[in-house]
Parts: sequence; C-alpha cells; structure tokens
Amino acid sequence: MTGDSRQADALLTLEGMTKAYPGVVANDQVSFSILPGEVHALLGENGAGKSTLVKMIYGLVKPDAGQMTLRGESFTPVNPAAARGSGVTMVFQHFSLFDALSVAENISLGMDNPPDRRALSTRIRDVSQAYGLPLDPDRIVGELSAGESQRVEIIRCLLQDPKLLIMDEPTSVLTPQEVDILFETLRKLTAEGTAILYISHKLEEIRSLCEHATVLRLGKVVDTCDPREKSARELAEMMVGDTLHVPFREAATPGPVALSMSGVSMKSPNEFGTNLRNVTLEVRKGEILGVGGVAGNGQDELLAVLSGESRAQSGTIALAGEDIGSLHPNARRARGLLTAPEERLGHSAAPEMSLTENALLTGAVRENLVERGFLRWRRTERFARKVIEEFDVRTPGPDNTAGSLSGGNLQKFVIGREVLQRPEVLVVNQPTWGVDASAAADIRQSLLDLAHHGAAVVVISQDLDELMEIADRFTALNEGRLAEPVPTQGLDVETIGLMMGGVEKETAA
Repeated sequence: MTGDSRQADALLTLEGMTKAYPGVVANDQVSFSILPGEVHALLGENGAGKSTLVKMIYGLVKPDAGQMTLRGESFTPVNPAAARGSGVTMVFQHFSLFDALSVAENISLGMDNPPDRRALSTRIRDVSQAYGLPLDPDRIVGELSAGESQRVEIIRCLLQDPKLLIMDEPTSVLTPQEVDILFETLRKLTAEGTAILYISHKLEEIRSLCEHATVLRLGKVVDTCDPREKSARELAEMMVGDTLHVPFREAATPGPVALSMSGVSMKSPNEFGTNLRNVTLEVRKGEILGVGGVAGNGQDELLAVLSGESRAQSGTIALAGEDIGSLHPNARRARGLLTAPEERLGHSAAPEMSLTENALLTGAVRENLVERGFLRWRRTERFARKVIEEFDVRTPGPDNTAGSLSGGNLQKFVIGREVLQRPEVLVVNQPTWGVDASAAADIRQSLLDLAHHGAAVVVISQDLDELMEIADRFTALNEGRLAEPVPTQGLDVETIGLMMGGVEKETAA
C-alpha cells in the first residue's frame, strides 16, 4: 500500500511531528499513518524518539510543530484524559498500579468515568474472559504475578473501548506461554478493528505480530517495511544503519568458585515481595550463570541479599571462600562483589543527579574517587566520561542528569559503570530490559568479555533468548526457590519456560 493510500484509509495520521529539548531534537518531522485493525510497529534504537512520539499521541507531551488527524479530524490532545476521550489508550512499560488496592480499585482509578463498583466488577469479569485474560476484580494487586498485573493494565484500556491501543514493551515481564496468550488477545482486538501501535525491542515478536513498521533513527523516519518480510537481523540493521554486532564468546574453562550461597533464606522487606527460601548456588570464575523467572518471584530479593542491602535470616554467602553475609554493600564492593539492580531510576541511579555524581555513588570505593574525605572530582568526571564513551551512552555530557537519558541509554551507563570497575563477581538484574538490539548486543558482549577475563557473572533476566545466548548454566526462580542449575546447551525455550513456572521436566532436572 502506498503512502498516499495509507493516509486516505488511516485511523491516525501524523504529519511533521517535531519536538526538541535542550541539546537534542527528539522528533524531527515525523510522519506516518496507522490503519484501523493494524498492528503497527514503531522501531528504533534507544534515544531514537519513540517514547517522545507516543507521549505526544497520548497527550503527555505538547509538540513544537506538526499535526495529527484521528478519523479524519484534527487531533490535539491536551492531556491523557483527552486522548482517552478520543479513543486512544496506552499500556506503559512500567506498571502504574497500587499494590495495596484491588484489581477493580486500580482499574477504577485509571478510568475517567468509572461505573459503580458492582457494575465495574461485572464488566471486568466479562471483558477479561471475552479476551482470554481472566481477572478476579477482588484480588489485591500486590498478590498478582507480573503477567496478571499486565492484564490489569490491558483490561483497564479495553474497558474504555479504544480505537488505538499503544503498547510499550508489553512482554518484558511475561513467560513464553503468557506472550502467546497476549498475542491471541491482540489479534482478536485487531479483528474487531482496533489499531495497535506496538513498541518492542524483541524483533522476533515484531516479525510474528506486526503488519507494518515505521523505523526511527535520531528522531527521524528512516524507513518503513512489512516486518514479516524481514529477518530480525535486517530489522536491527535498519534501526542502527549499520551491520549488527553478534556477541561472541571465546571458549574457556571455569576456574574456582567465586561466589557461593548455601541455604539462604530471607524475608522480603516489601510487604508484597517474595521471601527467599533455602537458596543454594555456586558460580565459578569465568562463568556466567543465568537466572530466569517471571517477575516477582524473588529476583529483587536475590540481588539485595547478594549486594548487602538486605540481610539473610539464615544460610551463608561467601566470596572467594570468605563469609560476607554480615558485610554492608561498600565492604562487599571493596572485595569485588558488584551489583546492578533492575530499577534504573531511583535504585541504580539517582534521577536528579548528574552522570558524574552517579558514577561516584558506586565507583567511589574501587575507582578511588574519595581521598581523606574529599571528592576527587576531576577523577570522577573522567570515570563518567570513560563509561559514556566506551558504552556509547547518548548524552551531551557527564553534567547531564541521569533522568534526562532515555531508558536504554541509562541502562548502558549503569552496566558500564559496574563493568569498568573490574569486578570479581558481577550480579545484574535485567541487563538489557528496554534496550535496543544493537545496545543489547554490546551489553551482552561486555558481560561475556568480563567472564572471559575471569570474573563470575550472575545474570538475572526474563529474556530467555538472552540467557540462552550468554549463560553457561541456567537456573530458575519460582516463589523464592531456586531450581538446580543445568547447562544451557541443549535446553529449549519451552523447557525453560516451564522451569520458570516451577515445573521441571525430566530433561531439565
């Protein structure tokens, strides 16, 4: 279909959409159309302008120039409520739910004119069943799995009869089985005429689900295609404008045990968290251990007990044979145990602080950034610049705040900051979550290189392809329990998915 005919049949048309911030043009004359009943992919590297663009469509950001047309009429939403009133809804990458409230209460808060509680509960049951995403409106959200929380966000949108549904990285917390269920739901929606604007860095998903793709690079539209006719590698290279690097692992024999846990149990500090139950593992120098699991099964707690942010109630943690269970985080860092949590803003990095200041937060000990109580500011800034340069962090400079970076660029900074400190053991949670294919390949290569040079690496991830690509052994967290690690060679994704759900096949036992 030509551009002119697409525009004539379009549900939503964007023409010349432009938005600039100090030091960067986020969107530069972006134009494309979305058809009714179409799953339209929006592709691009981190920082390409995808988030800014969908925020303009959803009324969160005001464009500097350009115009939008929805069903043939001018579309200028001043806020999300106005967008929803016009039939545009959005499921964000980060859930906007209150753990202490019920499903029905959360959905009510996200609706502009919610019905009374009884009627709403009935609608939730009816709509969720009709679309294959069953939900109990009386369940407390904090007790739900990540996949069920995703359902709450989607059903909240569906109850508002959307004409366009925007989805930002919707499968990042789902098992393969849950992804299949979600895709069936989306296909049912499009068959009824709903259009879906779909953002994901999982290119095989794009190829499976989407009928049309618009590719952004540095804020501009650089290409369009039918992703079903392209390989994942071709799509990635369209995004980056260059040949895609494929991570390479040099053969090596693992060395002595670098990190061990024996019978570790810990009560989660979060009321709706997951307690660790009798966790035992060993990771050797030069080895990458992959830890899979659906979000909310103890990943945050595992990282916290290893970093020293939380203390185990029982069991032992040893680094190179030394019991470190009673040491605080900085003492563990000094000995070479470094960590990178999943939550980028607020945990891995302070959003209002500069990148130089964020480099200081975790690098002070190993990079010798403090002397006799005084900050070595120039040395700290050089360290921040080194992270920015070696990990290709797209930012004007180290004086910019962490909160000014796109999610993927901040992730590159966080991982680079830890890798460049030459850890003996590195534990990372979701190292490439929300990161584009090129950046993900670079991050994975940095972890492979780290292991090759003798470090022990623990990668906690819900990206099964990632774990299969870089991990030597695989284990799964389920309700705070860790499965017996097995070699990744020969494991299939279905078996890993079952292990994540707490079901271990004989072949994976």
